[in-house]
Amino acid sequence: MKKIFILFASAFLYTAASAQTTWTVDKAHSNVKFTVTHLLVNDVDGTFKTYDATITSAKPDFSDAKVSFVVQTASVSTDNDYRDKHLSGPEFFDVANKPTLTFTSTGISKTSDKHYAVTGNLTLAGVTKPVTFDLWYRGTITNPMSKADDAGFQLTGTIKRSDFNFGSKFGSAMLSDEVAIKANGEFAKAK
Repeated sequence: MKKIFILFASAFLYTAASAQTTWTVDKAHSNVKFTVTHLLVNDVDGTFKTYDATITSAKPDFSDAKVSFVVQTASVSTDNDYRDKHLSGPEFFDVANKPTLTFTSTGISKTSDKHYAVTGNLTLAGVTKPVTFDLWYRGTITNPMSKADDAGFQLTGTIKRSDFNFGSKFGSAMLSDEVAIKANGEFAKAK
């Protein structure tokens, strides 16, 4: 009987220790931004208004985190209607045929205190490539309004347009090949 109890307790502890917790993005306190250089002399910023993201982790420091997000490309906004329409067209996002930009992580490794290198597959304009982003875990607090746990993250990195055949008609003298990505996220622990 004692052996059965020990076996049962061990199985329970293993299951509890390996249980994944899901964290969902609080869109009112989050954003997804990008920056591209125009004509070699000026940075132009943009955002996406419609997106979803989740993080799952069994560890409280998120060192085993899995990150995924989906962006609706038709929600692109650069505060210029003409440019936004152009970006939505076939030369760039082609929102009619490729309505989403997605990222699904495949691995994570610690680079410094609360910073991780997150590798994964990014799909942009119908092309999927492996990329690596920096994930800064900013901490976890108890939200005074909801009384639930909230965790803060910032994801940053740079991708190349040429890797995704994105806006290939426009050379780097017109638009930089490198596009900086920055996403700030507040995530609520699923109940």
